[in-house]
Amino acid sequence: MGIDKESDISANLQIGPTTLGMVRIYIEAEGLELPLDFDPEEAEDIAEELRAAAETARGMAEGNGRGGPTKKSPKR
Repeated sequence: MGIDKESDISANLQIGPTTLGMVRIYIEAEGLELPLDFDPEEAEDIAEELRAAAETARGMAEGNGRGGPTKKSPKR
C-alpha cells in the first residue's frame, strides 16, 4: 500500500511524552500495537512535516491542483 491509497483499516493514535523525556506516537490497529519513541528534536521535525503535508492537502482540497499553498481572498 502506498501513501496515496485509501484503506479500510481503522486505528487509534495517541501522542504524548514518556517518563524518559521522549515523545511517543502510539498506534493501535487490528491487533497491532506500535509504540514509536522520538527525541524532542525528531518530534519537532515530524510536526513540521505534518504541517507541510496538511498545507499541501488543503491546497489540493481547495482545487488549485498544484498541492501548494493557496491565496485566500480577504474577508470583508
